[in-house]
Amino acid sequence: MEKTRFSQEQLKNKKWNVKKIGATALMGLSLLLVGCSQQSSTSVKETEHVKIGILQFAEHDALTSAREGFLESLREAGYKEGDNLTVTLQNAMGDQSQLQSMSEKIAGKQNIHFAIATPAAQGLVNVDAKTPTVFTAVTDPVSAGLVSDVEKPDGNATGTTDLTPVDKQVEKLLSVVPNAKKVGIFYNSSEVNSESQANAAKQFLASKGIEAVEMTVTNTNDVQQVLTSLASHVDAIYFPTDTTVASTISTIKDVLMEKKIPALGGDEAVLKGMLVTYGVDYKEIGKQAGKQAVEILKGKKVSEVPVQQPQNPSIKINKEMAASLGLDIVQLEKALGIE
Repeated sequence: MEKTRFSQEQLKNKKWNVKKIGATALMGLSLLLVGCSQQSSTSVKETEHVKIGILQFAEHDALTSAREGFLESLREAGYKEGDNLTVTLQNAMGDQSQLQSMSEKIAGKQNIHFAIATPAAQGLVNVDAKTPTVFTAVTDPVSAGLVSDVEKPDGNATGTTDLTPVDKQVEKLLSVVPNAKKVGIFYNSSEVNSESQANAAKQFLASKGIEAVEMTVTNTNDVQQVLTSLASHVDAIYFPTDTTVASTISTIKDVLMEKKIPALGGDEAVLKGMLVTYGVDYKEIGKQAGKQAVEILKGKKVSEVPVQQPQNPSIKINKEMAASLGLDIVQLEKALGIE
């Protein structure tokens, strides 16, 4: 993560710098345009009907859980669908080509937007610079061009990230496979968030004298073939938080079980195919984002609502995968530090 993009140390110190990368080029104009618009309040009276547009990038458990958490926080704050709240939902089903048209359908008609996953957030911010956008399931909002200052968001977007420190994730994986010489890293290379995590993992593995073997895909059709090749050359595999990984987890599970390869995933939503997951609870970061949306609806400027990191990462073991690898659960829990 020394590539000046959203490093683990930057996360810790909450001093993130903008990196001019391809993924942010489309965002540049929007960020220039929203400098003034974010200063205006989006205050909504207690009795006023609120309209929220939700753009969800793909249909899978993690992102849907985040949406449920978001709406739960709104209900707790008194905003209820069918009463004083109207929600317009657009779901791109993982098809990035749909994001602009879906963003345009809800742009300019809402009190606030809720974007689930990085491509959705980028799409909304690019199309509508005026309406405040709250995002979640975004790993690297700086590299994604959504903000350049997480403490005082300088565009018209803020929200919650889904990044658990990568070094701690890889440490957990190595505690299970302490004699590993080669560790694979698998993700979709078109997802800037995933690449950011992969770079951090490679750096950490290098510091431990372990070879990182990186293989990527650009679509779901290649997952089985590429992962099968990777699993044939490594002792364990690290999976960053990645939409493609989450949406093909059944395929991933089959490959890993056949090849008898232990793997760690970056969030609980992919536990079905992993030996271990260590990461974020998506419903919880959705709830955090919902609370941020309420603050904005009640009058706070976007710049007054800092980007938040996930709280209390959780570690889970897939007992079925452990059994297929011949691992004892008690010993596995001990290695992972689970009491």
